[in-house]
Amino acid sequence: MRLPFRAAVLVVVLSLFALVALGWSLAQARHPSAEDLLVSCAFAVLAILAEVSATWIPAYKWEISSSIAIYLAALFILGPDLALIVVCGSSLVSELLLRWGSRRDSLSKALAPIAFNVSQTMVAVVAAGFVMRLAQRTQLGMQQPTDFLWASAAFLVYFLLNVSLVVCIISLTQRRQFWHLLGENLRAFFVQYAVLCISAILLAVLHSISVWHILLALFPLTLVHISFRSYLKLQTQARSTFERISQLLDTRDHYTAVHSTEVASLALEIGREMGMPQGVLEQIDVAARVHDIGKVAIPDSILLKPGPLNDAEWKVMKTHPVVSAQLIEGLEIYSSVADAVRHEHERWDGSGYPDGLRGEQIPLLSRVIAAADIYNALSTDRPYRKAFTYEETIRMIGEMRGTDIDPMVADALLVVIQRERAREKARPVAAAETLA
Repeated sequence: MRLPFRAAVLVVVLSLFALVALGWSLAQARHPSAEDLLVSCAFAVLAILAEVSATWIPAYKWEISSSIAIYLAALFILGPDLALIVVCGSSLVSELLLRWGSRRDSLSKALAPIAFNVSQTMVAVVAAGFVMRLAQRTQLGMQQPTDFLWASAAFLVYFLLNVSLVVCIISLTQRRQFWHLLGENLRAFFVQYAVLCISAILLAVLHSISVWHILLALFPLTLVHISFRSYLKLQTQARSTFERISQLLDTRDHYTAVHSTEVASLALEIGREMGMPQGVLEQIDVAARVHDIGKVAIPDSILLKPGPLNDAEWKVMKTHPVVSAQLIEGLEIYSSVADAVRHEHERWDGSGYPDGLRGEQIPLLSRVIAAADIYNALSTDRPYRKAFTYEETIRMIGEMRGTDIDPMVADALLVVIQRERAREKARPVAAAETLA
């Protein structure tokens, strides 16, 4: 897959800047002492090991590594020029090791990611080093209170630029809103980065005692890394569990699996039509995809019944949104949408379930998903009836406006489905004109 033009430009600009900065540092770096060489080699090895075993956090699609502490410590101890050389060498080697054994064509496709990953790290270190140059400090030995202030300032610059550059490339390649992603990831990872900054300061303090005291900091750094790995394991297990549940639902009731995907797509379009921000749209997508997952607890005799349900069967069926919410509410990735999932079958006039909420008592996300759910149910074949026609569906949605469906949401739904209908009618015409 080729990078979008703007993303490619960003990679090229960052790479050129990193090369220029590296050339400057090579020309300006002081002649390293034996201790400098020892510290540089130790930091390079530790950074490579940390990068190779970096932790991927599925909830945020983000990778974090304790190498950040190593790079900041190298900056504080070795100064901006020597630190940049260490960062360049260790990050490049780690990127190549991660792809060692790949086919030649796969390696060629990885050139852009390698260039971006190495250069963005170097640029962040250059920016943090600029803070030290402003302070007219070639090193921060943490012997004075001001050293800690300048170290904190350098960390903040590194953190903001590092996160911003990664978010920028994600935004350009995945066409996601930059400012929302930036805010989300700054909030999500500030504590982790701050802990790594403290570890870097600890390394600098220990170095001021003796170079061998740096080894004492390896234990807390290892604990930080283990905590990240534990978080990864938890997220991976949760993701795997829900994938298995989805597969199970697909096996039992193919309609439910397809239905959830279609409802999610339509709910997103309704949210966009209503002008909802990117963060809310992402919550709608997450909630809609699991809103019926509680049906895993419904017996086949009820879930797959070819005819209408009786009162006793409906009582069982109405438990599925509660089960859905209970399944997801303990997981970080779903915790913010658990209420939306629970109340997706509530109705504007209070006739829904499980809690009989009415009007604006119903979470907005639930109202949007409910509208998409109702339209999908009307416009598709069910076990006990055929799909209604487009005209019948439009009429029924209009009748449900203000009773089953929030009026504003119903209006947005009608705009979306009528616009999609117009597009579908235009496609054969466009195809015929192309053939002609």
